[in-house]
Amino acid sequence: MNQMFTLQKLLVPVVSADTSRHVVLQASWFARRFHAEIILLHVVTPFSYPAGFLESGHQMTERDAHAQVFERAQEDLERLRPELDGIAVTPLLLRGNPGTEIVETARDRHVDLILMSTGGVSLGSVTAKVLRESHCPVWTGVHLEDAVTREFSMRHILCSVDLSPHSRHTASLAAHMAAAVDAKLTLVHVTAGVESFGPGGFYVDPVWKEKLFRSANEQIAQLQQEAGTNAEVIIDSGNVPQSLNRAAERTKADVLVIGHFPGRSHLGDNGEGYGIIRESRIPVMSL
Repeated sequence: MNQMFTLQKLLVPVVSADTSRHVVLQASWFARRFHAEIILLHVVTPFSYPAGFLESGHQMTERDAHAQVFERAQEDLERLRPELDGIAVTPLLLRGNPGTEIVETARDRHVDLILMSTGGVSLGSVTAKVLRESHCPVWTGVHLEDAVTREFSMRHILCSVDLSPHSRHTASLAAHMAAAVDAKLTLVHVTAGVESFGPGGFYVDPVWKEKLFRSANEQIAQLQQEAGTNAEVIIDSGNVPQSLNRAAERTKADVLVIGHFPGRSHLGDNGEGYGIIRESRIPVMSL
C-alpha cells in the first residue's frame, strides 16, 4: 500500500442545525481522530421576488430579507458549536447556488473530504450535483432518526470493489483508513445475477455460480496482493445495493466505501453509484 490516508480539511455543508447534526457529529469524529479543521458552510440562495414585491408600501426590503436569512444561518452555525468543542472550526456563509458553492469551496480550499446529508431516502439535487462534480472524496450520511441520536464510531469498514482498474486504489485507501482508525476491513464484490428463469420460476445455475464466484475470488486475491491488503472477502450476486446492504448488516459495518474514477462522477461508477448511495442503510464514502 503506497498511499496514506490523511484528512486535514473537512467541508460540512449545513442545511439547518437539526438536519445536519448527525453529519456534523460524524465530521467531528474524523476531526478529532485526524486533528483536522472543519469548514461549516451555509449557502444562502439568492431570492427571486415576484413583480412589485419591493415597491413602496412593503415593510421588508431585499436587504432586510437577506439580513434575516444570514442571521438564521449564523444561528444554525452557533447551535452546532457544542458538538465541535476543541476542534478548529471555520464558519463560512456564502450566497449563490448551493451545489456550485460547495464544489468550488472544496476545490479552492483544498478540502480532503466533503460530508453531507442525502436529504432523506431520495438523493437531493444539491447532493447529486456535488457527487457529479466534486473531485475530492464525498461522504453521504444516512438521514434516519437512529443515525441522528446514535453515537458514531468506525469499528468496521465495508469496501465494495467492482474489479475495475480503480478497485486497487479504492481497496488500498480503505485499508489505510481502517489502519488509521483501528477498524476492521472487509471487501465485498457483487457479481452478475446467477438466477435463470425457467419452468416453475427462477432457479440458480450452480455451475454458472461456481464459475463466477471462482473467477471473482481469483481477481480479488490478485487485487489484494497488488494493494498490499489482507482483508476478509464477501462475494454475492444480483442487485448491487441490496447485496451491499446484506453485507453491511452481516458485518455490522459503520461505513460503506465505494470507488470512482478520478475526475469522473461519484454517481456513475462502482457499478451503480447512484443506487448504492441512495439505498444504503449506512453512510457511504466515495473515494
